[in-house]
Amino acid sequence: MKRVIHFTLNGEEIDALAQDNMTMVDFLRKEMHLTGTKRGCEEGECGACTILLDGNAVDSCMMLAVEADGHEVVTIEGLQKDGVLHPIQKEFIDKWALQCGFCTPGMILSAVSLLSENPHPTEHEIRDAIAGNLCRCTGYAKIVEAIDAAAKIMAKEV
Repeated sequence: MKRVIHFTLNGEEIDALAQDNMTMVDFLRKEMHLTGTKRGCEEGECGACTILLDGNAVDSCMMLAVEADGHEVVTIEGLQKDGVLHPIQKEFIDKWALQCGFCTPGMILSAVSLLSENPHPTEHEIRDAIAGNLCRCTGYAKIVEAIDAAAKIMAKEV
């Protein structure tokens, strides 16, 4: 069965039909054509499907699309503003914090959630915030370095 859901997606008000049993990751990829949210383990273990739901990092494979009704959803596609990358996106590039890129959207969104709550995290807090995001290519040193650098840049902007 399908039902209409109304939510904010990357700053835009959305009214869409969603299958009652469709996961949010599948809804975003198949119905909204936003493929930055990756489909990984489908068990909430890898973090590849991380999105922001009302500012909090959430594994979109573990929620139904209909649960987004009335909420704000941000995907990796929604981070840049007017063609300018979010500081975390820029630092991932500048610090070489990615290789294959499969985990990158989830890592970045987990970092955005962390920095919105804690603008001055320690290395331990950064590592804790991305603990649910698995990377098989880079190791985590460059990822942590990129998040730390972005936090410092963002703190200067405030």
